[in-house]
Amino acid sequence: MTAKNANQEKEMSFLDHLEELRWHLIRSTGAVVLVATLAFIFKNIIFDGIIFWPKDAAFPTYQLLCKSAQALGLDSFCFEELPFKIQSRTMAGQFSAHIWTSITAGFIIAFPYVLYEFWKFVSPGLHSNERKSARGFIFIASLLFFIGVLFGYFIVTPLSINFLGTYQVSTEVFNEFDISSYIGLVRACALSSGLIFELPIIIFILTKIGLVTPEFLRKYRRFALVIVLILSAIITPPDIASQVIVAIPVIILYEISIFISKAVVKRQKKKLASKS
Repeated sequence: MTAKNANQEKEMSFLDHLEELRWHLIRSTGAVVLVATLAFIFKNIIFDGIIFWPKDAAFPTYQLLCKSAQALGLDSFCFEELPFKIQSRTMAGQFSAHIWTSITAGFIIAFPYVLYEFWKFVSPGLHSNERKSARGFIFIASLLFFIGVLFGYFIVTPLSINFLGTYQVSTEVFNEFDISSYIGLVRACALSSGLIFELPIIIFILTKIGLVTPEFLRKYRRFALVIVLILSAIITPPDIASQVIVAIPVIILYEISIFISKAVVKRQKKKLASKS
């Protein structure tokens, strides 16, 4: 950045920053809407191929769990069909589900570009060394988000659907779920897992601005474990096995976050030592 450009950055008023932020938000929204439009057009792929796939007995997770259970002499997760139906009980139910599912797909797929726009807005306020140390931010954050979404879709979603879809208080009660309830479950499992997997990025940022230290993360590891279990209980069905399956990768991410925080602090100390 030249001295002239630097002076222009310094002279930008609060309203100028708001105007710049507005255009970043407009471009991000435009990208989400564009992808959402494509998802809206290809509804068969989105609904039959993705949304309703976890209720199919041929879903890969069920097949893997069934084979694992059979190896242990059990018959869990082995079924030909889940005992519930999905219905639309309102006139606009299917259309509304189509719209909101398309928007969700648009956000997930356009997530890297949304991050790119966020980075373009934030990066001019950083020093050159800070921009270098944050190199790869968009790629790593996007990768973690997509891994989290896939984890939520292939692990959390089928566990939740299998548990809630087969749960009965009495044989007199049949499970007939509204389409918005079913899609809401799939959406919540995927998005919440995607956001939880951003934990290392969040810890990196908090460490950079001095709000978190490795010592702090180690000291409150027990409390973090409790929070992880609570989050696992929120996004999974209320059975211990599912909560443990979800909690394990989050705990691993927390430990990785401690290592990242330690590396950031070490680098900051090294820079201070070189300046003195």
